Amino acid sequence: MSKPDLLSDYDTPEELASSLGICTKTLDRWRLDKKGPPITRIGRRPYYHRESVKAWLRSQEQVAA
Repeated sequence: MSKPDLLSDYDTPEELASSLGICTKTLDRWRLDKKGPPITRIGRRPYYHRESVKAWLRSQEQVAA
């Protein structure tokens, strides 16, 4: 199923997991633990805005010890 144009800047959990090289269960766990990227819910389905994911990734940066 393809996404409508209105959601072209958003990734599904499957798309984001693939981009990050993780499984969707990891995203689910992060969402439940409130430590993953922010989501937008449409009905019951979570979507991830790409700019928000990029900002979240930047916030995860750490200085190497």
